[in-house]
Amino acid sequence: MKYLAVIPARYASTRFPGKPLAMLGGKTVIQRVYEQVAKVIDEVFVATDDDRIFREVERFGGRAVMTSTHHRSGTDRIEEAVGKIGTQADVIINVQGDEPFIQTSQIETLCRQFDDPTTQIATLGKPFATMEAAENPNSPKIVVDNNGFALYFSRSVIPFVRGTERSEWLEKFPFLKHIGLYAYRRDVLREITQLPPSLLELAESLEQLRWLQNGYRIRVGLTDIETIGIDTPEDLARAEEFINLHYASTSSIS
Repeated sequence: MKYLAVIPARYASTRFPGKPLAMLGGKTVIQRVYEQVAKVIDEVFVATDDDRIFREVERFGGRAVMTSTHHRSGTDRIEEAVGKIGTQADVIINVQGDEPFIQTSQIETLCRQFDDPTTQIATLGKPFATMEAAENPNSPKIVVDNNGFALYFSRSVIPFVRGTERSEWLEKFPFLKHIGLYAYRRDVLREITQLPPSLLELAESLEQLRWLQNGYRIRVGLTDIETIGIDTPEDLARAEEFINLHYASTSSIS
């Protein structure tokens, strides 16, 4: 099985313009993401629509490909990039460009989901530690079937635990947080990027619901690691504190 990892990274962001080029522990965010992924995957590219990001990737010795500024999602950007790269990879991995703390074990878990030849798309889930965290609509929840395939993703807390105080729900059901790391078989990636937005996707603002609603199956691997995504300047400040606290004596974050 051959894997290609593509990191979509754009400069424009409503909450944090220029986020991939922000400095974190002496390196740009995009360099930290790239270096983490490259520990596991031999073929790694950044897919961007901005010359500044492209030049930064080349500066630290990475590989980048320019893509359109008009893509609706990172998945669409990855499909264009894969076409330009001309890879022979069987599976394409999508690692968000704002996840500098992505762990090698998480990428390995994602890849193992394709040991099953029926896996079309894979992602990760992590058990919620608190009910308060589960109630955050910015942390999508996953419900899976007995074979580890996603039944549904939602910003709401699902399922509803009947007859129990909400504060005790976590004791009754293992609510699962979605970790936004994806992998797709090459032909499946091509197919799903041709699909129009679905009603469920538009309702929840979750792209993966488009795939489910069109009959694609998403296998969910499990991780017990909580990553720190960079969505705002405040997140960057917290990440800087995290690096200073935990990695002051080493440049590695794995």
